[in-house]
Amino acid sequence: MRWLTLYARSRQVPVSAAAIALVTAALWALDGPEHAEVGTAILVLTTNVAAASVGLGGRDVTLERTAAIRWAPRRAAHVLLIGLLTAAALLAVQAAGTQLAPTAVVVRAAAGLTGLAALGAVLCGAHFAWTLPVGWLAFTLLTPSPRGTAGEVLHWMTFPPDTPASTATALTLLALGTTLYAATGPRE
Repeated sequence: MRWLTLYARSRQVPVSAAAIALVTAALWALDGPEHAEVGTAILVLTTNVAAASVGLGGRDVTLERTAAIRWAPRRAAHVLLIGLLTAAALLAVQAAGTQLAPTAVVVRAAAGLTGLAALGAVLCGAHFAWTLPVGWLAFTLLTPSPRGTAGEVLHWMTFPPDTPASTATALTLLALGTTLYAATGPRE
């Protein structure tokens, strides 16, 4: 278990977990009927994924690439745990108070945003992995949704849970981001 402790410290997991707890506690403290909307839930999920995405790379990427251990399973598990933790934190707040979004929307958004963060780590490096989820959130909240399938794909975060194109987009982002990050690791 010592490797797990070292891995968690090198990936700034305690700091990321504290940030997720702080954002979630702030949501719970400020919660009220006037805040009960999907946009608030998506904003909290994006903030939590961005906080956790910093740990998608260690201090020395080159050293990790030369290590004699298999990184792919560890990287994939790390990405999936980010999605699980961010969704669980928001669902815990919802269980204690106002329902911000349906559970399926929270899980779908957490999965897609986590995939975007992993993809961001591959393309931009771990320190800028947050840019893709935050950028897609900004696009979603600031632009009008096109009609039809294009809108369901581009604004997948905000559509109802029974929207197949939105769910497929989120799952594709999760699968693509996790696979690429597990195979290649973060950009140097």
